[in-house]
Amino acid sequence: MSVRPKKRLGQHFLVDQNVIGKIVEAVAAPSTAKVVEIGPGQGALTELLHERYPSLSVVEVDDEAVSHLNERFSNLDVRHQDVLELDWSGLCKSTGDALYVVGNLPYYITSPILFSLLDARDHIRRAVVMMQKEVAERIVAEPGNKAFGILSVQTQLLAKPRLLFPVSRHVFRPKPDVESAVISLDFDASAELDFSVKQMKRVVRTSFGQRRKMLRKSLSGLCAELETEIPDEFATLRPEVLSPPEFVTLTNALFGDRRQKS
Repeated sequence: MSVRPKKRLGQHFLVDQNVIGKIVEAVAAPSTAKVVEIGPGQGALTELLHERYPSLSVVEVDDEAVSHLNERFSNLDVRHQDVLELDWSGLCKSTGDALYVVGNLPYYITSPILFSLLDARDHIRRAVVMMQKEVAERIVAEPGNKAFGILSVQTQLLAKPRLLFPVSRHVFRPKPDVESAVISLDFDASAELDFSVKQMKRVVRTSFGQRRKMLRKSLSGLCAELETEIPDEFATLRPEVLSPPEFVTLTNALFGDRRQKS
């Protein structure tokens, strides 16, 4: 039994054993670790993952893929649900340790999945995920690069991202129109943040909402709401030149005593 790739779900199944092996190696988890695979499809990664990590769980929304996985793999924890509705905290508590996450992410919901992983950072030790190469490059982009933006800042402040290797579009069925890449995200649950994540997100999103304007213009509405002024050293800068730590400094300066815990 094989699974028909469904365009509405953005399914492009990986068929190259070399790439499969490289992704599984990149997980780098002990054999006793709890590993969660996002969107296994017909099980290209699942087979090797299940051999290495017997307690593997997979999260799949496609009815046909779920039936295929249950038929193909015995003793596999198949969770039939949308990954965006997954209770990472509950899954982590049930295992008693932080999770390792791996997956070939559908292009159309890559960003929502990434943001959900960042929100679940206290419950995840490492994520190894494949995505559109352009998105991967945005995640690791440095200030001053045209790819640098909201995704870059938030990911780099809440995780340690690395672009591991590119993946050709020719190793998928069906072949996508774009190239892919695999990245890793490492999380440190013991690290204490010196800023409010909610406030940081607001400043970053508001700043990049008008990325060609100086910050004194793009943040004028927020400053008026907070009854504060943007610090002089940031006023004439555009958001793409600020480093992630500088966004933290700016956030804390704007919110002052209103700083919240994440």
